[in-house]
Amino acid sequence: MLVNPDQIERLVLEEDVDFEKMLNESEKDFEGGKIQEGTIVSIGDEYAMVAVSGAKQEGRLPLSEISDEKGSLLFKVGDKLDVYVVINNERLNVSRKKVLKMKKVEEKINQIKDNFEGLVFDCKITKRNRGGYIAECDGVEVFLPKKESAGIRDDGKNRTYKMRVIDVKPEEQTIVVSRKQFLESADKDKEEILKKLAEEDKIHNAIVKQITSYGMFVEVMGIEGLVHYTEISHKGPVNPATVCKVGDCVDVKVLTLDPNKKRVSFTIKGTMQDPWNEIKSQLDVGDTIRVSVSKIEDYGAFVDLGNGTEGFLHISEISWNKQIRNPREVLKVGEALDVEVIEIDGQNKRLRVSLKRLSPKPFAQFLSAHKVGDKIKGKVVKIMDFGAFVRLGDLDGLLHNEDASWEKGTKASDVVKLNDEIEVKIVKIDREHEKISLSLKALQNSPIEGFAQKNSVDTILKGKIKDIRDFGVFVEVEDGIEALIRDEDLYPLKKDELSVGAEIEAVVAHIDRNNGKIRLSVRRLEKIREREQLNNYNSADTKMTLGDLIKQRS
Repeated sequence: MLVNPDQIERLVLEEDVDFEKMLNESEKDFEGGKIQEGTIVSIGDEYAMVAVSGAKQEGRLPLSEISDEKGSLLFKVGDKLDVYVVINNERLNVSRKKVLKMKKVEEKINQIKDNFEGLVFDCKITKRNRGGYIAECDGVEVFLPKKESAGIRDDGKNRTYKMRVIDVKPEEQTIVVSRKQFLESADKDKEEILKKLAEEDKIHNAIVKQITSYGMFVEVMGIEGLVHYTEISHKGPVNPATVCKVGDCVDVKVLTLDPNKKRVSFTIKGTMQDPWNEIKSQLDVGDTIRVSVSKIEDYGAFVDLGNGTEGFLHISEISWNKQIRNPREVLKVGEALDVEVIEIDGQNKRLRVSLKRLSPKPFAQFLSAHKVGDKIKGKVVKIMDFGAFVRLGDLDGLLHNEDASWEKGTKASDVVKLNDEIEVKIVKIDREHEKISLSLKALQNSPIEGFAQKNSVDTILKGKIKDIRDFGVFVEVEDGIEALIRDEDLYPLKKDELSVGAEIEAVVAHIDRNNGKIRLSVRRLEKIREREQLNNYNSADTKMTLGDLIKQRS
């Protein structure tokens, strides 16, 4: 309590007045638990000391309660301000923050006290007390009794719920709310709202409340429902985040309704005219249409038809060039294309298009300009275990290992490298499967050619057995040149009596210059020798009569 010095002096002069008694009695009259006016008497580093009329001591007030957001003080020594006073163990505590809260409550109470029936607030649970919970709505603290909490648990702190105002107590400065009564009334209201929504052909201004990977939640008249990502656009499944943002208003229509669970789902595309009706009535397979690339994936591209729908251009339908590994190599988003319609599936709302079918087929062009036996230049674009692919304009030909070199066991990778520019010979064209076979060795002098110049059919040769197979025996007749004696040409020799490295004699039976193959025959050699013997017997120098022969044998 602050006492005026003049008053003290006057009281001292009055001998019949007991000053100490008077002071004690004045302190008994002081009450806490209410808003009172105070005066700032000093300001320290953390607290300001506030004197309150009638109190024998000053109260501490945290500086944070008299500072702005930047930390600047809003008051100075000597300023008066309203504070909430509490006496705890004869210690005086004051709070300006509490005053501001109480004034907000008072303003809210005055605003709603005469008309709070059915009023609903969004309330955030801030703490728990003995009787229930303290919640906050619009910066005002309200009370949620435990019996009205409808299952809200302690872990509900800092979560926001819709609650109904059930009582306003101005004398206690209290607003009482109920989660339970809100849910009960909401269920009844929801039934009526759902019936009404189901009858609407189009619902305007549904508010987007939440966006997820599988769709978006929208609210209509307090009812939330899901718009699945497949129900957003006639183009097909779309990413909701690319179409809307939270707070946007959209037109929707009820898609499904579960009265028992009071659950509803909506559609956005259902409010629009189905562009597939136009597609089915005006487009046919084989038509050429103008589109623009809307999205590119590793397996193809989606194209915008311009009427709210999309078609699909598979990677295999982009170009006749089979070496394209990713559509991004030749396409870009926004690019305009002329494509051919190759499939219209109205039932599944799927349309496929082709870009390559509007350009000349490379194989047909190749056939018109080239034939078997032609020499052609190309670039090695891929090397495999079985050979190498050579780029011939817009298509590829195969250089198989066996056509890479005359040297046995040589692979294409041994004679060519990736990106090499080489000249090859066309040795085969498969029109049915659109395949082209190439050869390097066909442009080189064959070792067989040299052999053929020195040897002809029926030439007798000797060689060493190099390999014995199920179908015959391979014989090395010259350095690096092997010939085959088939099983039927081994007679009178017995195959099981032969061994690798053994010498064998036979005659040339066939020379295949094109494929570099030689066949020998022991059977043919035997026939030649029999014929020579017979000729010798029939020669003029060795003529004999049948009688002479009989005489010799006898």
